[in-house]
Amino acid sequence: MIIVKLSGGLGNQMFQYAAGRRLAFHRNVPLKLDSTGFAKAMPDETVRHYVLDVFNLSADYAHPEEVAELCRVSTNPIMKAFKTAARTFQPLNMQTFFKERYFHFDPDMLLLGNNVYLDGYWQSEKYFLDVQEVIRKDFTVSAPIIGINLDISRKIMATNSVSIHVRRGDYVTNPIAEQYHGQCSLQYYQRAVEYVADITGDPHLMIFSDDIRWVQGQLQLKSPMTFVEHNGPELACEDLRLMSLCKHNIIANSSFSWWGAWLNRNPEKIIVAPEHWFKRQDISTTDLIPSAWHRI
Repeated sequence: MIIVKLSGGLGNQMFQYAAGRRLAFHRNVPLKLDSTGFAKAMPDETVRHYVLDVFNLSADYAHPEEVAELCRVSTNPIMKAFKTAARTFQPLNMQTFFKERYFHFDPDMLLLGNNVYLDGYWQSEKYFLDVQEVIRKDFTVSAPIIGINLDISRKIMATNSVSIHVRRGDYVTNPIAEQYHGQCSLQYYQRAVEYVADITGDPHLMIFSDDIRWVQGQLQLKSPMTFVEHNGPELACEDLRLMSLCKHNIIANSSFSWWGAWLNRNPEKIIVAPEHWFKRQDISTTDLIPSAWHRI
């Protein structure tokens, strides 16, 4: 049994699920999800909820007893330190609790056994690339595309569509998130559009944002634009699906639009990603952005 700890928004939860799904697939064991952390948000944290139920997933919730068995957490600080040290010398395939050690890809994670609890973000396609078709199938939105979203999807298919995602939200309103992540500059989006246009010709820009009004007032681009503003946070999966249907993608420093681009099946797609994903320069994002994507 593989248990994955879930945290963060839709994009983060997708990374966590995908990493656990790959390990469970290769070990031929069930995958279970631990969503109990959403009830423990600190006052200065953005409140999150389990949101993977919009997809056709192959996983159940983990029971508290199953989590406790694999984590074997001790409240005694001496015992806790002893267990942490003991894991250092334990063979990977025998470990029952594995916490992400750093942001970039950790190949040791792929060597874990068939009975382990995963605690981390796992933000690299290297954790699941060898089962990418399984992941793509699992991340199919279960509801059919209808209404305005169907109309927009037809426009996407009929034009040289390029999705642009502008992430603001807690990157602006939460001081901790702002200091950690920062925001992509307007110059980044201008250069990204120029890069795509030079290769593909005149694009039709499909604009996605959690602050459309700000984008409409600030983002000055010459190409025709469609602002996708009707879905809102409760239907974020619909925005994700529409992004994935676009021919090309310009993403923000956001796991949400990362997935919109990764799920794009266009074999000739051009993906532009920001060079700087975090404000902190000591966090390696080498394994976050696939090698075929272009960074600006």
